[in-house]
Amino acid sequence: MSFDVTALRKQFPILQREIDGKPLVYLDNAATTQKPQAVLDAIIDYYTTCNANVHRGAHQLSDEATRRYEGARDTVASFINARAREEVIWTSGTTEGINLVANGLGKLLGAGDEVLVTEMEHHANLVTWQQACQFAGATLKIAPIKDNGELDTAAFIHLLSDATKLVAMPHVSNALGTVNPIKALTAEAKKVGAWVLIDGAQGIAHGNVDVQDIGCDFYVFSGHKMFAPTGIGALWGKQSVLQDWPVWLTGGEMIQEVTYQSATWGVLPNRLEAGTPNIAGAIGLAAAINWFSALDTQALQTHERTLLASAHEQAHAFSGMKLIGTAPDKIGVLSFLLEGAHPADVGFILDRQGIAIRTGDNCAQPLMKRLGIPGTARASFSIYNTLDEVDALFSALNKAKTMLA
Repeated sequence: MSFDVTALRKQFPILQREIDGKPLVYLDNAATTQKPQAVLDAIIDYYTTCNANVHRGAHQLSDEATRRYEGARDTVASFINARAREEVIWTSGTTEGINLVANGLGKLLGAGDEVLVTEMEHHANLVTWQQACQFAGATLKIAPIKDNGELDTAAFIHLLSDATKLVAMPHVSNALGTVNPIKALTAEAKKVGAWVLIDGAQGIAHGNVDVQDIGCDFYVFSGHKMFAPTGIGALWGKQSVLQDWPVWLTGGEMIQEVTYQSATWGVLPNRLEAGTPNIAGAIGLAAAINWFSALDTQALQTHERTLLASAHEQAHAFSGMKLIGTAPDKIGVLSFLLEGAHPADVGFILDRQGIAIRTGDNCAQPLMKRLGIPGTARASFSIYNTLDEVDALFSALNKAKTMLA
């Protein structure tokens, strides 16, 4: 199957707009991706044809909504190769998924137990474990990275011990683009009997996520990072782990029996899904997965690598630019600093030229302190970006450099 980026872009209405009379060059995909028309249509169709609450309605609209909603769970389960559909838990996104696991872990940890994370964590995969450890009197350990942004795997393995109860790490760093060897490190963590959670927020949109092959216990991701709506995501967990995991939210749908004195919980996935869910979001996520799955994954990955290679080549030739994050295995992210310029100023000047990037600490303040910088300017690429847009980025950076000199 061939890959035609021009035809692909036509499926994204927002990519046709202009900013201050200039074509939009959207390079903030690590923050959120744009949505194809197929996803927008699926959401509109739900709201205009079968908007109703799921599971309990005694009418046709509720039945139709339930079938679409639960069908979306099947779609996610298939996409990540879950062993059973019950292992897919709907959340509002990666952050809620991590918090669900961390809240339960805080009740299972004790003094002397340890949780291991890395220096490259997004706050969502750091602060949650800090809180769980503080609640339980456990210890949080941090695996270091190398100066190029690559995880120090030898140090990571050295920090594992019989006291390690859970390991949490990103599939891909949002700030650096570093791809971690999650399968190999999961195997190491399993040698000491630890649970493993993978933050897949940045990994899910690049395809080929197979949770059974990875061997982890939990994989969390957000729909909006992979062409779906905001406010929807999924926590995948092994059924053997989730079926006894402490509940977090309580209320409707997740119960089995309630009296005025006590309550018992239902079975998976209901026991971890309290309240009315984001039905339209789940349907939109399924539409995004179906749309993405119909594309040639290998061709898309080749295209993304070509974009990043071009960006790196031009960055190395750009006087006064310092790249932040140059690990051998990385995807989709070009974080950088311009000599003598604050990232916020760079971002402002680029925006006036129609180019959308991210500036700041990328929700990774400890990582920025480790690297000795206040933050970065970050361009992040997706499958609908073009080589011409990479060129436009550097043309705009030349203008920014002149203005900020």
